[in-house]
Amino acid sequence: MQTTSHFLTPDAMTMLQTIHRTGSFAAAARSLGMVPSALTYRVRQMEDALDVLLFDRSSRQAKPTEAGLELLREAERLLLDMDAVANRVKRVATGWEPQFTIAVDSIIAKATVMELCDSFLAQNPPTRIRLRDETLSGTLEALTSGQADLALGVADLIPTSAIQARPLGDVRFVYAVAPHHPLALVSDPLTDEAVRAHRAVAVADTISRGTGVTIGLLGGQDVFTVATMQDKLDAQLRGLGCGSVPECMAGPYIDSGRLVVKTTQRPARSVRVNYAWRTSPNSNQGKALQWWLTQLESPTTRTALLERHRGV
Repeated sequence: MQTTSHFLTPDAMTMLQTIHRTGSFAAAARSLGMVPSALTYRVRQMEDALDVLLFDRSSRQAKPTEAGLELLREAERLLLDMDAVANRVKRVATGWEPQFTIAVDSIIAKATVMELCDSFLAQNPPTRIRLRDETLSGTLEALTSGQADLALGVADLIPTSAIQARPLGDVRFVYAVAPHHPLALVSDPLTDEAVRAHRAVAVADTISRGTGVTIGLLGGQDVFTVATMQDKLDAQLRGLGCGSVPECMAGPYIDSGRLVVKTTQRPARSVRVNYAWRTSPNSNQGKALQWWLTQLESPTTRTALLERHRGV
C-alpha cells in the first residue's frame, strides 16, 4: 500500500506551486510540459492520499483550499530545506565537519567564546557549532569520550597520540570572601580551623564517571555546591560561603571592595589551563577545527578567553 510519502515528493511540491502560480491546471500543465489529464490525475492521487481537497475547482481557476494553502507553505519550506541540505552535503565533501562540538570549562570567558562563534558563523560554513558547558574533569572527559572535538579550559593535561594540547595561560587563584562574611574580620593568615568553621562554595565536577575532582575543601567543612565558576563567584559575593576563585574573574570585585582577599596557611594555587583537541587517525584535520586552532594561535585571543569575564 502506498503512503502519503509516495505522493509528497519534491516534483509533486513543485507541481502544486506551479498550479498556484499560474492559476489553472491547464496553464500549469503547459508550463510543466505535461498533458493536463496527467497533471489532474496526480493532484487527485495526492488528495486521495491526504483525504483532503487541495484545490477548489468550482470556477475556471484553480484556487487552493485552506488545506492546499497549508501544504503550499510547507512545500516551500521543505524545498528550501532540501536545497540547503544538498548545499551542506556538497560543502561537507570539501572537508568541513557536519558538526563541531566545543567543551567550554566554566573558567573560560563565555563572551569571548561567543565572539569567536560569531566570526566562525559569519563565513556561513556547512558546519553546525555546538557548545557544551563543563567543569573540572568533565571538560577533558567530553573530549576523550568523543563527545567534543575541542576543549577550552583543560587543566593538568598530558598530551597523548589521540589528544593534542596547547596552553591558554596560567590562572592564579585567590582566597576571597565578601566584606560582610565573618572571615573578612579574622587576622591573616587564616588557619585551617578558622576556615573549617565556615561553609565553602564548591563547583561540581561534570565528569560522568568516577568521583571527579575536589579542590580546596577541608575534612568536615560544610559545602555549598554550585554548577559553574561564575555561580561560585556569585555565591561568595553574597556571603554564602568562602573559597578560592580565579583572580581574573574576581579582580573587578576585589578592586571595588565587594570581595576581600585573605591569605591562608596553605599556599596560593596557580593552574596551567590548556585548549585541547582530538587528533584524526589519518591526520587530516577538518576545516572547522583548523579555523578554531588558527584563532587560538593568537595571544590576544587566548588572554581574552581567560580574562574577559563579566565585570562589576
